[in-house]
Amino acid sequence: MSETEAATQRDITSYDDPDAPWNQAVADGDIRNWNNPVIEEFRANGGRVGGSYEGATLLLLTTTGARSGKAHVVPLGVLYRDQIPYLSSFIEDKYPAWYHNIKANPQVTVELGTRTHHARARALEGAEYDEFATWALADNPLLADFQSRTTRPVPLVVLELDEPE
Repeated sequence: MSETEAATQRDITSYDDPDAPWNQAVADGDIRNWNNPVIEEFRANGGRVGGSYEGATLLLLTTTGARSGKAHVVPLGVLYRDQIPYLSSFIEDKYPAWYHNIKANPQVTVELGTRTHHARARALEGAEYDEFATWALADNPLLADFQSRTTRPVPLVVLELDEPE
């Protein structure tokens, strides 16, 4: 899950903060269902959730599996550059599945609060990535802290939302 927005709103200032959502212990058997309660709470409460993500601006991103072709829903912290929503991730050892899914199938569904949008998710690359990453890392100290700890570039995905349904 992308937690940068939640962390910023909860005054988490370091990637190593033990209270950060991404540093919470999860039993191996629970990881498969980690997002299910957040998704249910999001939908039941008009996009608001409690716990580690209380006060954060989350969205639900539905992607089509790159290999399976099945729909996958994941809650993510949404960030903004002006009016442009974008996503990133704090997963250390690999890019998240949702990132691979949107690279293979950029047509997604985005639930923001009580509104649902069809959207195009676009993974930034090349010069566009470089320019956006320079801005994002300067604007988001937690993302910059994470980037300083990994050799791979942080994923950056912009969302082009249609009008809500």
